[in-house]
Amino acid sequence: QERLVESRGGLVQPGGSLNLSCVASGFSLEYYHMAWFRQAPGKQREQVSCIGPFDDKRSYADSVKGRFTISRDNAKNTVYLQMNDLEPDDTAVYYCASACHTAPRVWGRGTQVTVSS
Repeated sequence: QERLVESRGGLVQPGGSLNLSCVASGFSLEYYHMAWFRQAPGKQREQVSCIGPFDDKRSYADSVKGRFTISRDNAKNTVYLQMNDLEPDDTAVYYCASACHTAPRVWGRGTQVTVSS
């Protein structure tokens, strides 16, 4: 069974940092673009960041540029999202997915990130 499992999010104060990981099982993510999405209450799901299969191309939503960094370790079948200088507007459920530019075949279940003092 193909699965993506995100690490636990949590409650972070504004200005804080959090590193999310996403581990794939049942398939190798080595040849896939991988993405992080998020969905805040009452809002549509948006793509936060995307990384190419060979860690060569990365893209970010304007709202997180300069604060978030996506990376991958194909040997560990894992993708990461380092989030710095977190803001209350970053509060959302974060999902990893197995594609950026087409409908992902595999989605994680999501992890809650709450930024609040």
